[in-house]
Amino acid sequence: MNVDTPLLVTFTGYLLLMVGIGFWAWYRTRTFDDYILGGRSLGSYVTALSAGASDMSGWLLMGLPGALYLTGASEAWIAIGLVAGAYLNWRYVAGPLRVYTERTRNALTLPDYFTHRFEDRQKLLRVVAALVILVFFAVYCASGIVAGARLFESVFGIPYARALWWGAAATILYTLVGGFLAVSWTDMVQATLMIFALLLVPVIVVLSTGGVAPSLALVEQVDPARLDWVGAGGAIAIVSALAWGFGYFGQPHILARFMAADSVATIPRARRIAMGWMVLCLAGALATGFFGIAYFVANPAAAAPVDANPERVFIVLSEVLFNPWVAGILLSAILAAVMSTLSCQLLVCSSALTEDFYRGFVRPLAGHRELVWVGRLMVALIALLAIWIARDPESRVLGLVAYAWAGFGAAFGPVVVLSLFWQRMTRDGAIAGIVAGALTVVLWRMTGSALYEMVPGVIVATLAIVVTSLLGRPPSQAVQATHQQVQLSLKETGY
Repeated sequence: MNVDTPLLVTFTGYLLLMVGIGFWAWYRTRTFDDYILGGRSLGSYVTALSAGASDMSGWLLMGLPGALYLTGASEAWIAIGLVAGAYLNWRYVAGPLRVYTERTRNALTLPDYFTHRFEDRQKLLRVVAALVILVFFAVYCASGIVAGARLFESVFGIPYARALWWGAAATILYTLVGGFLAVSWTDMVQATLMIFALLLVPVIVVLSTGGVAPSLALVEQVDPARLDWVGAGGAIAIVSALAWGFGYFGQPHILARFMAADSVATIPRARRIAMGWMVLCLAGALATGFFGIAYFVANPAAAAPVDANPERVFIVLSEVLFNPWVAGILLSAILAAVMSTLSCQLLVCSSALTEDFYRGFVRPLAGHRELVWVGRLMVALIALLAIWIARDPESRVLGLVAYAWAGFGAAFGPVVVLSLFWQRMTRDGAIAGIVAGALTVVLWRMTGSALYEMVPGVIVATLAIVVTSLLGRPPSQAVQATHQQVQLSLKETGY
């Protein structure tokens, strides 16, 4: 038995389990509503872990530890911003969005919700929102495929061009076959595996370097600046890192989990589970990257792959600190993170193409069976596009994620929040906010500014919504009445 055999066995077993869940979900999928939102049947535990796993993609085990390994403690502000943003999203958006989407003709997608929320009979809002989803999710999906390719490239030594296909194949299969139920139930398994790996690896790393104090001394020996929480970027870098938290309010794949909860009463318990899981996972990712600095100072012979690409720090630590069987399980956690996010992103893209374009414009009277099969075809097409975007072997996971995260946060975040709580908001205001937010992110990134594009994107989008809404006619009486009914319903349930 060579060293690759245990890895091959554990990876194969894991992939077969995920595909098996996909085929189980096949038999539970009867309608297009089932394929897109699982029939709104998710309980608190599945809702929480599915939201968490779909959020924390391959960047959690590769991009974030790599950033800490390369720069030091100053990168931890990203995690602080994410925790704050996630909590506010669960606390103030999840419940209202669950109620509002059901009241707006049982909206299945974010563009569908926007369309019915603002009575957009011209369907312009649907088209604009769906286009933004397709553009930024193509980049986001590419980040997951890059992470999977890096994993297969590092573990099995296969060329990057081939690793792209190996990393994406199983995810595409179970998403295509099982739809939302497959994605949600596999997310639950994957979230459990991710937290196990992210708690175990940093503990063993610290123990192997003699404890926390000796590890800190080794980090200081390399570069005292890596212990600095402010870092070379100063206040702008901290603001940019904290701004990641704004992104939560506009992520379609996370918001879809709120929409799929079996009731608004499920949300508070799901929030507690999700936040506990998230804090532990982020702490483990930060500790892996930071204390990985100390480990590779003490063991320079093993440092070459990580110095060449810091995003491999979790992979190399798993391989050198554990026997091949345990390493195979730990490395499967990276595959879990990649698959959980990639699968839900593929499904959201498929939803946008099927619900918002195909049924919205091409075949309004299409039956459920037809829509499910069109949805499966769209999964395959988006996956191929993402693989094409990810073909550059120099691609970095965190960079791709940051761009897509900012795009959704700025384009959709202000629109979602204001649509839930501001009765005076109009359709034209929503369109202006989406376009202004998306364009600001794209243009700001081109300037090369040190300030994260999320910050100006959210500010410009919010101003565009407010100004355009106030300059136009107030919403119709029917739209305002629905808004009032939703607010009353939320008060009755304790929101």
